Amino acid sequence: ELVLEMEKDILRLEIITDRFSKIGSKPTLENINIIELLNKTTHYLKSRFPEKVNITVRLPKNKILVPVSKVLFNWVIENICKNAVDAIKGNGEIDVSLIDENSHISINISDNGEGINRSIIKNIFKPGVTSKKRGWGLGLSLSKRIVEEYHKGSLFVMQSNKSVGTTFTIRLPKS
Repeated sequence: ELVLEMEKDILRLEIITDRFSKIGSKPTLENINIIELLNKTTHYLKSRFPEKVNITVRLPKNKILVPVSKVLFNWVIENICKNAVDAIKGNGEIDVSLIDENSHISINISDNGEGINRSIIKNIFKPGVTSKKRGWGLGLSLSKRIVEEYHKGSLFVMQSNKSVGTTFTIRLPKS
């Protein structure tokens, strides 16, 4: 069992290396079943997050093809979900849902944390902006660049309130 987990971690390091090698160069987009990709990514995250983090995944059953770079798009989902874990301080709810619209999809990632401080919300996607004590404030700026420049989509804060939490929305064109 330990060897299997070590193999997963080695694979994970290879993925991280692959991600960094793709930043700055135009990635190849493939028509991927976004439902399958989100299921695999959230399943992986569930096994890595604290036990008191409950991830609810609400996705349509049908196959939806979206042109993405699997490696880079996974990074975006992981980054937003890891930020949500920080926002709920390792104890709370994260909800991942997908809305299938005519020409695009919308992925909503919500948490029931404290919300984003009003003083930084307008600049949350700028490099160096962070509400955390640790970190460089690069995750959301890289995520936005990946979604908008490479995938021709959009990434934005749908809502953020102190009593409700935060919802990030990713909109991507369908194949």
